[in-house]
Amino acid sequence: MRPALACECQLLIAMFTRLTTQAALPPTNEAKEFPCGDRMICVANVNGTITAMDNVCLHRGGPVGQGVIEKGKVVCPWHGWAWDPQTGQAAHSASTKLTVYGLKIENGDVLIDI
Repeated sequence: MRPALACECQLLIAMFTRLTTQAALPPTNEAKEFPCGDRMICVANVNGTITAMDNVCLHRGGPVGQGVIEKGKVVCPWHGWAWDPQTGQAAHSASTKLTVYGLKIENGDVLIDI
């Protein structure tokens, strides 16, 4: 007789929300802020790759999406903290990360998994 096995299974379903239109995305090597519910999202276009992450810098709460792209990172305009837009990782610390969100484009709309 086999012992009973306890199993907890979860079905994870992405819940995409409309963020903006494809036409409103930032140009290559720029970042931009977009409202999403009660928060702001930083959308970055690094060499044609579009990513989304939290817009609030963990250093002093600066608006990351108002920053610039330098060496593939989004640089907060307040104090220069740099963030990898694909991983959310701070350039100076592997353990300091912003939340990164999945994006997809459908029929000209940009949808975010939030």
